[in-house]
Amino acid sequence: MSFRRGVVRQSKFRHVFAQAWKAEHCIDDVRVSRVTWDSPLCVVNPKFIAVIIEAGGGGAFLVVPISKSGRIDQSCPTVCGHAAPVLDIQWSPHDDNIIASASEDCTVKVWQIPDGGLTSPMTDAIVTLEGHSKRVGILAWHPTAFNILLTAGCDNVILVWNVGTGELVYQLSDTHPDLIYSVSWNKNGSAVCTVCKDKALRVIDPRRGTVLKVREKVHDGSRPMRAVFLSDGKILTTGFSRISERQLALWDTKDLSDPVVIQEMDTSNGVLLPYYDPDTNMFYLCGKGDCTIRYFEVTDESPFVHFLSLYSSKEPQRGAGFLSKRGVDVNKCEIARFYKLHERKVEPISMTVPRKSDLFQGDLYPDTAGLEPALLADEWIAGQDASPLLVSLSGGYSAPPSKHRDTVRMKPKPKLASQDSSSTTPTACSLAAPTSTPTSGAKEMEEEEPLARAATRDTDGNTERPKREDDLLNELLAEMKALRAVVLAQSQRIELLERQLARIEDGDV
Repeated sequence: MSFRRGVVRQSKFRHVFAQAWKAEHCIDDVRVSRVTWDSPLCVVNPKFIAVIIEAGGGGAFLVVPISKSGRIDQSCPTVCGHAAPVLDIQWSPHDDNIIASASEDCTVKVWQIPDGGLTSPMTDAIVTLEGHSKRVGILAWHPTAFNILLTAGCDNVILVWNVGTGELVYQLSDTHPDLIYSVSWNKNGSAVCTVCKDKALRVIDPRRGTVLKVREKVHDGSRPMRAVFLSDGKILTTGFSRISERQLALWDTKDLSDPVVIQEMDTSNGVLLPYYDPDTNMFYLCGKGDCTIRYFEVTDESPFVHFLSLYSSKEPQRGAGFLSKRGVDVNKCEIARFYKLHERKVEPISMTVPRKSDLFQGDLYPDTAGLEPALLADEWIAGQDASPLLVSLSGGYSAPPSKHRDTVRMKPKPKLASQDSSSTTPTACSLAAPTSTPTSGAKEMEEEEPLARAATRDTDGNTERPKREDDLLNELLAEMKALRAVVLAQSQRIELLERQLARIEDGDV
C-alpha cells in the first residue's frame, strides 16, 4: 500500500481560530441603523469605533474610543450633521481622526474627531462635498495618496475629490449604466474595480476616465455583488448564481474571460461582504443576517482559494467593522479583529494564530501600511503612483507625527481646521478604566504595582489594554505578594531555629 505525502496543505494560518470577547468588553445599547442599504454600518481604526445609528429627523453615527466598553448612554454625543440617514462611513487611512460619511441627502461630509472622542454633538463638518444628484452610498479613500476620496451614488456617477481643497478632481458619468454596488482601489491606487447592477465587473482608470477591462455577467444572479482588489492584482467577487446560491469568484485582470476559481457557498439571502487582509492574503466573508464568519486564504497554488474555517454564533449580524492591522494585539498573535453588530450591541471577535512562544512572530506580522501617505493629492493627480509606505509592528505600533497633515491643514480652501488635540477631556459616554487595589503585603510590591499597571497602558496614551489583562496582572501581583509573605515567614522561622541551634552548641540549653 502506498501512502500519499503532502495531503495536508502547509500554511501557518491553517489553525486560525475566532473567539468572541466576554460580555463585559462589549458595547451595549447601541441603536444600530435599520437603513435598507448593504453597507457594513461599522468602521474601526486603532483609535475609534464608528457605528451608523438610528436618528430621528436626520442621519447620525456614533463615535467612541476603541477602549470603550459597557452601556452607551442615550445622551452620548454623536456626529449628527446630515439631513437624511447616513448610508456609509469610512475612516481615512492616513489620519485616525478623520472620517467621511455619505448620506441620502446627496452630500458627503468629512469630520475631524478630537482625541479622546466627542464631548458634545458634532454638527459642523470640516468639509462638505456636493456633487451627486441622488443619494450617496459608497465611499473609498485612496490607499496611498493623501486626501483623495472616491464617492459613488445612486445617480450612477463616480466622483473623485481632493478633500484638502474641497475640489472635484474627476467625474466618471458614462462608465456605468445602472446602480453601482461596490468600488475598490488596487494596491497603489492607479485603478479601481467596480460591480454594477448590469452584472458586469469593470476595471477603471479614474484619472483618464477609461474602462481598462470589463467582464459581463460575473455572477448570474440579480442580487447585489461585491468586488475587492487583492494585493497581487487579482479581483475577488461575491454574488449570487441563477438559482440564488451565494458564490465567490477569483479573477485575473490579465484575462477576465474565465474565473480562476468559482465556488458555491450556500443559499442564504444576505449579501456577502468581503474583508481582505493584504498582509496575510486572507479574506473574510460576513453575510448580513448570517450567524457565521467564513475565512479563506488565497495562494498561487490550485485551487487558489482555500477555506480555513468559520466562526459561528447564535445571533445574526447586522454588519461588521474590520480593524486595521495597526490595531491588533501582536503579543497574543491576533491577526485580525471584527466588531460584530447585533441588534443593540457591538461584540469584538479576535482571529488568532495559536503559538506557544511569547516572542514577536515576524512571519505573522510582515511590515504593514502605516499612516504616512506615499503621495500628496497633487502628486497623484499629476499622474504619479506609489505603493503604501510600510511600518513594522514589532513592539507595537505608534503613529509618528506627519508633516503632510500639517501642510494640508494650512490650505486655504476649505480649511481642515485643526482641533485642539491637546485636550484630553473624557467623553460623556466613556467609562473609567478599571483599577483594583490588592491586599496588603510587602512594601516593595506596593511600590512595584503602579509601575506594572502603567506598563499595561498603550504606548500612544490614547487606548488601554483590554480589562482582562488588568485582571490577570492583578492576580499575578496578588500571588507574588502571597509568595513573598511565605518567604518572609519562613526566613524568620529559619533565623529562630539558627539561634536555638547556636544556644545548644554553646551549652546554654
